[in-house]
Amino acid sequence: MYVRVFAAVWLLACAGLALLAWGFEAPFAYDPVGPRAYPLLLLLLMGCGALWLLLKPQGEPTPAFDPPGAVRAVLCVLALLAYALLFETLGFVISTALTGFALGLLFNGRLWPSLISGALLGALLYGLFDYLLDVPLPLGLLRLLES
Repeated sequence: MYVRVFAAVWLLACAGLALLAWGFEAPFAYDPVGPRAYPLLLLLLMGCGALWLLLKPQGEPTPAFDPPGAVRAVLCVLALLAYALLFETLGFVISTALTGFALGLLFNGRLWPSLISGALLGALLYGLFDYLLDVPLPLGLLRLLES
């Protein structure tokens, strides 16, 4: 019962936020896709999840509360919050590599594969966004290597 109420409220919140995000406009063209694409995509995904919770069959059992899973979810949110806060200071490459490494370990990855995949994630995504998509990203600490 409570899940369906939550899903309905969340679906309405997603619809309202999508209306707000639809009006996002940048004063100048700094990004080829514009500022509204990312929030609208996230809201669409969250809305689909809320719609599924709202319409799923009643007889389908809800999984029991999993305390280790809840701790892992909270740590994941904290890692993503740290990523957002350190993005400008450390730069895209370093903050993405550290977050990829932390999330790899958080979801039971081994040390070295998580470290390598985090570093590759930061470097390759920077190349994709900066060179192929022409989206400028902050260098942060790597700005010192630029000169």
